[in-house]
Amino acid sequence: MENIVITADNFVLIGSILLFASVFAGKAGYKFGAPALLLFLGVGMIFGSDGLGIQFDNPGMAQFIGMLALSIILFSGGMDTKFSDIKPIIAPGITLATVGVALTAAVTGLFIFGIARLFHLEISLLESLLMAAVMSSTDSASVFSILRSKKQGLKQNLRPLLELESGSNDPMAYILTILLVQSISVGGISIGMSVFLFFIQMSLGALAGFVLGRLAVKLINRIEIGNASLYSVLLLACVFFVFAVTTLIKGNGYLAVYIAGLVIGNNKIVHKRTLTTFFDGFTWLFQIAMFLALGLLVSPHELLEGKIVGMGLLVGIFMIVLARPVTVFLCMLPFKKFTLKARLYVSWVGLRGAVPIIFATYPLVAGLPNAQLIFNVVFFITIISLVVQGTSVSSMARALGLSVEEKEDSFGIDLPDKVKAALSEVEVTAELLVKGDKLMNLSLPEGTLVVMIKRDADYFVPKGQNRLQVGDKLLVISDNDEELHKEYESLGILHNVQFK
Repeated sequence: MENIVITADNFVLIGSILLFASVFAGKAGYKFGAPALLLFLGVGMIFGSDGLGIQFDNPGMAQFIGMLALSIILFSGGMDTKFSDIKPIIAPGITLATVGVALTAAVTGLFIFGIARLFHLEISLLESLLMAAVMSSTDSASVFSILRSKKQGLKQNLRPLLELESGSNDPMAYILTILLVQSISVGGISIGMSVFLFFIQMSLGALAGFVLGRLAVKLINRIEIGNASLYSVLLLACVFFVFAVTTLIKGNGYLAVYIAGLVIGNNKIVHKRTLTTFFDGFTWLFQIAMFLALGLLVSPHELLEGKIVGMGLLVGIFMIVLARPVTVFLCMLPFKKFTLKARLYVSWVGLRGAVPIIFATYPLVAGLPNAQLIFNVVFFITIISLVVQGTSVSSMARALGLSVEEKEDSFGIDLPDKVKAALSEVEVTAELLVKGDKLMNLSLPEGTLVVMIKRDADYFVPKGQNRLQVGDKLLVISDNDEELHKEYESLGILHNVQFK
């Protein structure tokens, strides 16, 4: 088949066809339980040079698309994360994101160096460590996407732990990758300088993310824009500004945008629901673009070479069954509250995805020897991880007894920031009906009203004579949320309440 070269004339047509194919593939994948991101990657490979013939051989452009996409994905992930959820697991999360990444890179790098001769590959120790460093972090796009699209609730605060780890461990892998690329290029590395650069990048990244995030909150709340739609554009500009400024001052931009997202998401900002919805859609768009670009970049026939398949299978299995579990168990030794099953689950959800492939473009752009080998092996291992681990996130949680039903927002209503009242969503239980099953029998504090009832798929405005049923959802508004909280506690239904 004749190759198709992307030009200015056909870019929009080809791009729209790729998006159509990705959306339909994602729909099919959701039905059959396959990770959507793996299918986006597959669409790119099908339309690429070995498939329908689209020519895309520009690792620098793929790297740039990945940089933009990761900024959006990490920011959106931080924005959707409640600080109250991650506060109890900050210590183990940060340990996994730093020490865990370094241990994974070291253990896997030594393994790669040891087995390279089996495939008659001339790979130095530094190149082996570079290949391992590229794959050493769990992928934020994959973890956020799979856990949230499957609405997977987890016991023992495991979901915020996994999201915090995946959202904050890219900087460590990035720094290791850059240092090793530079070391191979110039022929040496200073351990002391490496530690210093790591400390500077992480410190500046964290500080810039917090400070710029706070400034963004003030800017969004104080500026008055007649067209509410422009607030989404303003916040998008803030995201790219945070990343660019942090990178300019030699901090880590990926860490900065994640922390900025945490800061903005945990503060009151105008049009918050609209902004969240915008970024959810925008995140999916960039995830699709990133995985498509990476899928187009690879040549599938190269992945089927014996040495790539052999190396990829051995390293992939090693990382899943040995490197990741050993790293997790060592890092979580000081944190006694996690059960054995919880540690096993964290070990299993060591998903690889777009980030390792993007980081694998750095050796290509630098023109290092064995760069193409590193890229192909990393790509192959990513596919293994998404197929094996990505498809079993929910089933593994159920098998280990860690899965819980995630509460959904039944009403989708938020109050404007100027309204000094609190909304809560209550699921009716038998305990709530002990004084009678009529709405008028509920004991609610003064200044509290039930404004909507949801029964199955039906909604109706309540009246005092309405009879309630177990499983009904009540939308409650109150001007005294502390008293309402106490009342819920006295009724013993606090675990069935979702505060908004």
